[in-house]
Amino acid sequence: MKAIRRFSVRPVLPEPLRPLSELARNLRWSWHPETRELFRAVDPEAWPDTGGDPVRLLGGVSAARLESLASDGAFLRRLTTAADGLREYLTGPRWYQTAAGAAAGDGLPSAVAYFSPEFGITGALPQYSGGLGILAGDHLKTASDLGVPLIGVGLLYRHGYFRQSLSRDGWQQEQYPLLDPDELPLGLLREPGGRPCRVALALPGGRTLHAVVREARVGRVPLLLLDSDTEENEPRERQVTDRLYGGGSEHRLLQEMLLGIGGVRAVRAYCRITGHPGPEVFHTNEGHAGFLGLERVRELGEEEHGGLDFDAALEAVRAGTVFTTHTPVPAGIDRFDRELVARHFGDDGELSGVDAARVLELGRETHPGGEPGVFNMAVMGLRLAQRANGVSRLHGGVSREMFAGLWPGFDAGEVPITSVTNGVHGPTWTAPEVLRAGAGNGGAQTLPGDALWALRRTLRERLVAEVRERLYASWRQRGAAAAELGWIDGVLDPDVLTIGFARRVPSYKRLTLMLRDRERLTELLLHPERPVQIVVAGKAHPADDSGKRLVQELVRFADDPRVRHRIVFLPDYGMAMAQQLYPGCDVWLNNPLRPLEACGTSGMKAALNGCLNLSVLDGWWDEWFEPDFGWAIPTADDPATGEDRRDDLEAHALYELLEQRVTPLFYDRGPDGLPDRWIGMVRRTLADLGPKVLAGRMVEEYVRELYTPAARAHRRLGPDAARELAAWKATVRAAWPRVSVGRVEAATGGGNGGSAELGSVLSLRVRVALDRLVPEDVEVQAVAGRVDGEDRITAGRTVPLKPAGAADAEGRWPYEGELTLERTGSFGFTVRVLPSHRLLASGAELGLMAVPAEATGEEAGVLLR
Repeated sequence: MKAIRRFSVRPVLPEPLRPLSELARNLRWSWHPETRELFRAVDPEAWPDTGGDPVRLLGGVSAARLESLASDGAFLRRLTTAADGLREYLTGPRWYQTAAGAAAGDGLPSAVAYFSPEFGITGALPQYSGGLGILAGDHLKTASDLGVPLIGVGLLYRHGYFRQSLSRDGWQQEQYPLLDPDELPLGLLREPGGRPCRVALALPGGRTLHAVVREARVGRVPLLLLDSDTEENEPRERQVTDRLYGGGSEHRLLQEMLLGIGGVRAVRAYCRITGHPGPEVFHTNEGHAGFLGLERVRELGEEEHGGLDFDAALEAVRAGTVFTTHTPVPAGIDRFDRELVARHFGDDGELSGVDAARVLELGRETHPGGEPGVFNMAVMGLRLAQRANGVSRLHGGVSREMFAGLWPGFDAGEVPITSVTNGVHGPTWTAPEVLRAGAGNGGAQTLPGDALWALRRTLRERLVAEVRERLYASWRQRGAAAAELGWIDGVLDPDVLTIGFARRVPSYKRLTLMLRDRERLTELLLHPERPVQIVVAGKAHPADDSGKRLVQELVRFADDPRVRHRIVFLPDYGMAMAQQLYPGCDVWLNNPLRPLEACGTSGMKAALNGCLNLSVLDGWWDEWFEPDFGWAIPTADDPATGEDRRDDLEAHALYELLEQRVTPLFYDRGPDGLPDRWIGMVRRTLADLGPKVLAGRMVEEYVRELYTPAARAHRRLGPDAARELAAWKATVRAAWPRVSVGRVEAATGGGNGGSAELGSVLSLRVRVALDRLVPEDVEVQAVAGRVDGEDRITAGRTVPLKPAGAADAEGRWPYEGELTLERTGSFGFTVRVLPSHRLLASGAELGLMAVPAEATGEEAGVLLR
């Protein structure tokens, strides 16, 4: 019989145990081992069944057990220590509040609002699907550890992301378990009178989308999650936050409107209710949250916030906004039909008073190849942010190339998108055994080789036990009888080289590259002296049948009785599995199509535990690879190679590395039975690579390079300055079609010949027509450097030219400067004009440039060979 209503009955904790509730409701327990051990002691037998979730544990513990603990002096002393530790953690000064934090930037922001469509904090709060969410969770946890005043903003998905199982023939199946917010580590944000805090969005046709605001405490950081499953909504609107990345285009659009627009309103409500000073900087983690900028434009149009017009408000919003792109391919960007977006804005929808045509213009694809009928969320995100970044050095370059069309005339290297390489939260992803052994945080340098090797075997042994347990459960779900699963007791061996591969399963990550030559892989798995074993996990998107076929192909291979003790596929990859998998592997495999891995952080988490990386030089590995940290898989990414040929070549390279370098190194033992060279690589990985991949480094870079400059720009862009900047930009844009560069005169002492000596000085003189502009509105630059076969300047440097008098009768201003010839070989230069204003973040900000009429020749200057 099915219940007609569901609710949670919570226990009443005896007074001495009340601090347990505070400890359970703050997700710091998810990365604080002492707190987790305290909860384990509450009910050691029930703890494993709760998935390590203190809220679930307290919801099921018996009254008799609570009464017993309330009089247990030893337990109460532990509880007092844990509660006092949490209070000190929440209130005491940390990096951000100390001189070290202040040194990171002059004028640190009062707070930063961090918006993301998903957050991977802990498996007890399943609101993530993959790397983007895990990165967002690590960002919040690290900000808390450092004391950075962040406010996280997301959506609460009642079905979370799907749970994955397998059919008997290996086909992925999805289940969406219903999540009860009352059983999650969440609280309702309440107004002073006690009623739940709500935000509302106006929808076409007079409909309204309501959402309550729920709050998770991530250490010092509040995470606000908007939940549309509330009685005020009609059934259709209640389903808006049903599941992560689900539904059709309008469903996704409403999710992203609620995240961005509703999220800003939730932040304002939170600050009003709690007295929080409010954010000076808004960080948009991928384009899903891009509408937050439009809500802030609407706010600034209100009289109490300055009464700014659209253009002035846009400048004020851009100054304090940071946009992070995570995708290296256009297909990874959310794009909506412009007509669909138009229906949801303006007088019959949201942002009444904001011109819908201006909204549509922000998302218009103006770059070459752009589609006129499409609204592009990443393009809008870039136009609404004065600062933008990719998530690794390589991805920063890829992003500049991908979005270069938005800054016409500029070389990709000058596109104003920087990079901050992702990092991972050490306390979350470092195994307790590594920390107890003193191998983390640089301690591996002093750990004896035999102790380090014993540690690695302990971690491998723990993984073997975990794999067997999960594999047994998976086969039972697939319909196997217990009597036919005796073979699972022999799956994997704690003394065999163990390779891990786990991630989402889009085609570019190439889950099945290892199957390219199955006989060769089988020989590796079954080698009599140097065998390998492989643990694979990953989820394909529910709508991605091609990804599901890849999963099935891998599963069917792993089902083969010849090899099933050496290769396994574990369904339902998530945080809990990952925390066992990374430490237990000796080698972490990553073989994406370069350069389609924006960063990839799974190998970072593995490295924190002494696992060596075996990866294509993509994402973070391209940046930090060293031979002591692992191996680089050679790539064949020339487009002329062809997909099949490329996969064949790279699979062959993978097999070669495993056969000739990886396995011999692991099994090559010295007189003491230890693989000394392998242990040396583990030691270097822990000691030298480990500190680089930590999210502490990442968040400090965000504070120093993006948040603090954005906060300074936000403070400068008050209402008057915003109006000034908007008016100046309008003047510049109107005049720019008539800004031009005249003939460039260059002299070297030997005249205008075609060659010059190293160290010579070129004296440059040029006249520039500025129309209604004056020299203070522009910067005139000489750009010089080596030239390629098509006379394009490479690795150019810029030298400012200075006004050399008044304008002539035709309104042309003379500019002069000197250019030192510092390199031999083919050398070229040109002259360009860029807009210049004290409130611009870069000369490329407006995407405007004037250059000589001809790209080469006399008008462009002298080409010296």
